[in-house]
Amino acid sequence: MRARVIYNPTSGKELVKRALPDILDVLEKAGYEASAFATTPAPNSARDEAERAALAGFELIVAAGGDGTINQVVNGIAPLEHRPKMAVIPGGTTNDYARALKIPRDDIKAAAEVILKNQTIKMDIGEAVDDETDQYFINIAAGGYLTELTYDVPSDLKSVFGYLAYLAKGAEMLPRVRPIKMRLEYDEGVFEGKASMFFLGLTNSVGGFEQIAPDAKLDDGKFSLIIVKTANMFELLHLGAKLLNGGKHIGDPRVIYTKTSRLRAISLKKKRMMINLDGEYGGDAPMDFINHHQHIEMYANLDDIDDAAVTGDEEEVTDEVRKAFVETVGELPGDETKMDEMKEGSE
Repeated sequence: MRARVIYNPTSGKELVKRALPDILDVLEKAGYEASAFATTPAPNSARDEAERAALAGFELIVAAGGDGTINQVVNGIAPLEHRPKMAVIPGGTTNDYARALKIPRDDIKAAAEVILKNQTIKMDIGEAVDDETDQYFINIAAGGYLTELTYDVPSDLKSVFGYLAYLAKGAEMLPRVRPIKMRLEYDEGVFEGKASMFFLGLTNSVGGFEQIAPDAKLDDGKFSLIIVKTANMFELLHLGAKLLNGGKHIGDPRVIYTKTSRLRAISLKKKRMMINLDGEYGGDAPMDFINHHQHIEMYANLDDIDDAAVTGDEEEVTDEVRKAFVETVGELPGDETKMDEMKEGSE
């Protein structure tokens, strides 16, 4: 088996680059013939290499870097019919995806050693489609004024302060937040009206927070959809306090919270609505979002993931039970005489 490590050489103060021999050693112990590719400043460097490696028949692709590197690797393999397994070694700032998979975020070698546990989960992947492009996302898609703060947080500030930088920038932006009249079409209905934000989550970890979608599942084929209907600064602060207090914002009447496998987002009255995909600008509405159920198999630390966050693969469980049943039946005597002998023996 072959594994390709796609790593960002500048990520995490070059910690991933320095730990590369340890990563390759772990992969060898896991039974992979391992090699590495350092991303370049060229656009879509990680995406293109991931696609190339997948088409070349590599069984595993390891994304080593921040959430941006992981996003690009997913975009390289998600459109393909035959997709290799993936592993994640975090080396960025918030590392939301590694947090959701319970992969160590402060020890690169320990993160690589998760592969040795041979535990995987088939993760849902989101796809965003508009008239010009189609992109995949691993964690969030969002639109509205409230989401624009992620574009304004300087990268050096994020590196030093992490999600505290988002809090500071969010507080600065609150007085400028205005509602956008939007139409959102989802599984259970339609919302049409003013809102400061819509948010689609694939995991429960966003910007270092784990309570935005507290009951999110990683593999159920559903997004967690949040629509924040208010743009009032004091009401937004109140919702923020509820979020930090155990995710209680999802029961607030100023919030719509539901699950959906799809979403169509349209901005009304010709107002621009920028779309955020995994923390980066991904285009403007109108846009369609599709959940690809259990699309990519990822190595994860399943021992530490809450059972409530994983549905599992019911089809595979059924096949295993069926196989065990057939094997058991095949060992039983095939005629009535032998069956009688078994009964007598049991008596």
